[in-house]
This record gives sequence, C-alpha cells and structure tokens, in this order.
Amino acid sequence: MTIHIGAEPGEIAETVLMPGDPLRAKWAAETFLSEARLVNDVRGMLGYTGLWRGHRVSIHGSGMGLASLSIYANELIRDYGAKTLIRIGSCGAMQAHVGIRDVIIAMTATTLSTPSSGIFRELNFAPHADWSLLRAAVTAAEARGVGLHVGGIYSADVFYDERPDLNEIMTRHGILGVEMEAAELYNVALRHKVRALAVLTVSDHLLTGEALPSDQRQTSFGDMVEIALGAAFPDA
Repeated sequence: MTIHIGAEPGEIAETVLMPGDPLRAKWAAETFLSEARLVNDVRGMLGYTGLWRGHRVSIHGSGMGLASLSIYANELIRDYGAKTLIRIGSCGAMQAHVGIRDVIIAMTATTLSTPSSGIFRELNFAPHADWSLLRAAVTAAEARGVGLHVGGIYSADVFYDERPDLNEIMTRHGILGVEMEAAELYNVALRHKVRALAVLTVSDHLLTGEALPSDQRQTSFGDMVEIALGAAFPDA
C-alpha cells in the first residue's frame, strides 16, 4: 500500500487505464472488464482490476489536473510495477475540423508547467507518447471507424483559464485539443522508462461552443476505452 493507493501487492495490473473521474473508472471497469474487483478507494479515488479478453487490466482514477495525475502515476509505477499507462478522458477541441465525439490520440503534450518543471528547470522538455502504443491505438481506432485525429494536445494547468491569447496561440500552432493531465503522464512515464499514451474523446469545442450533454458523455466514451484496450493488447 501507498499513501494514496490501498491496493495490496499484486492487485494492480501492469496495464492501467487512467480516467480522471473515479466514477468513470467504475463505469469502465463494470462495462469492459470481466471479474472486475475494487482494489482501491482511498480518498474516493476508485481503482479496479479485472480481465479484458484474458488480459489483466486495472482501471484507476487519476483525479483532475497535472498534480493529482502525477501522484497516482508515480505510485502505480514505482510501488505497483505498472508498465503501460493510458489516460482515457475528455478534452476540448481547438481546431475547426475536430468534431464533438471525435477521438484524439495525443502524440505530444504542450504545457505551461507541470510538477516535473522543477526537474527540467530552464529546459523546455517535449513530453511525448510511446510510439508502439500510439501506432496500435491508431490501428484500433481506424478499425472502429471513429472520427480520428493524431497530433499535439495542450495540457492546461488551470481549468478556469483567463488567457484567451494562449488558446489562440495553441490553435494557431495546430494543437488539436485541451485537457489537464497528459503532459505529466508522459513526463513521469519517460522518466521511469514505461509506456504511456492519452486517448481522448472530444466533449466540447472551444471555437464553436458546442458541448456534449452530460447524459451522453458516458456512452460516447466507449470507443475511447476500446481503443485504449486495443492499443495495450493489439493481438487480443
């Protein structure tokens, strides 16, 4: 057990899907895994382990924001031996050609700052996804026929953003969408030499103001979970 995760040794799988919302972790585990069992509920951050097509998978909440994600990713890797971590979450589109319910696979993640900034100091490090996971995720997404976009995203360090000029710069430079966790996931994974990827469903649009109704968000995230699982186990 760790300070934030109450699972016993061996109860966390080497492959972990990480939604921000712990209740989304519960939904995904009950929907996609067989023999799913609750292995963590410390501070209400739910984590489950079960089977997907015979492969052990954990689905564990990360909380909202770079700092919260950093805590769980570090503990999952260092204390539980996680080798593959895939963020599954929502994002806001920042390009006109990206639509609501489309899936974004994040090749890189730009950010103003993360909990890792103190390590990098003056260095502008470019956190990126694992290539093998990214390639497998694209294949899985294409097989499902979803609206797919692959490229850079922006991991914001605040939710109530008062920098519209910054959003304009991100859009101008081709950033596909904005969320709040992936950059630090990539930093932590690269530091510990494990695999990481972010697969995101577009739930709202910064340019048009469109937004997916709350009662439709859960069901629209199914493709994203299947893509993440297909990326982790491409031969399953």
